Amino acid sequence: MDLGIKGKRGLVCAASKGLGRGCAEALAEAGVDLVINSRTEADITRTAGEIAEKYGVSVTPVAADITTDEGRAKVLEAVGQADILVNNAGGPPPGNWTDWNRDDFIKAIDGNMLSAIALMQALVPGMMDRGWGRVVNITSQSVRSPIAVLGLSNTARAGLTGFVAGMSRQVAGSGVVVNNLLPGIHATDRATGLDGGAAKAAGISVEEARKRREASIPAGTYGTAEDFGATCAFLCSQQARFIIGQNILLDGGALNVTI
Repeated sequence: MDLGIKGKRGLVCAASKGLGRGCAEALAEAGVDLVINSRTEADITRTAGEIAEKYGVSVTPVAADITTDEGRAKVLEAVGQADILVNNAGGPPPGNWTDWNRDDFIKAIDGNMLSAIALMQALVPGMMDRGWGRVVNITSQSVRSPIAVLGLSNTARAGLTGFVAGMSRQVAGSGVVVNNLLPGIHATDRATGLDGGAAKAAGISVEEARKRREASIPAGTYGTAEDFGATCAFLCSQQARFIIGQNILLDGGALNVTI
């Protein structure tokens, strides 16, 4: 399918690896010129070179922490105007609800809610002026089914979801489509880290912990960055114009609900 976005300009955050890279690659394959960021200069520079060589699009790397004012300013200077924005940031660490203090919550909200809102506030008005835009926020399955040890993530990402529910409908009439992608367990560094935590808690190997978690997924396996990226690219396509303010769950059927 021709997604109809060749020649568009996109910003993909936290794109040196994992789900962010999966999204960047899928957009590049569709012909989108990109600005991509991550905190580590060597990683993001290498990723940009690999994507540009493979897909023949322009890819500008920016080493910056997207969760800080300084990092966002650096990225926004590089991107200028964007037709597509993919918001993504690493999730806060797991823990117990009794152990988190106010600073922990503020850090989580800054990283996984307010940073995404700030980028939308910076880039969406221009999309509205031009009559076309796409925003995909990478959140988490936890906004549908909370994960106890990820309470900081549950809190921040649910807040972003509430913001998008209202804002997306306010901008849709100007041709701007805003949606959220909710990943379940995908084969990324984040999943590996959580496997390690589960293994330690249960006194088993990491391999056994992964097998147990895979057994809880009807699809029988973790998702991949390629799966995720393909869905992201579709939500950024011309064909997605009527999908507004939705939370698209990619979890292999793990959430057992009817609607």
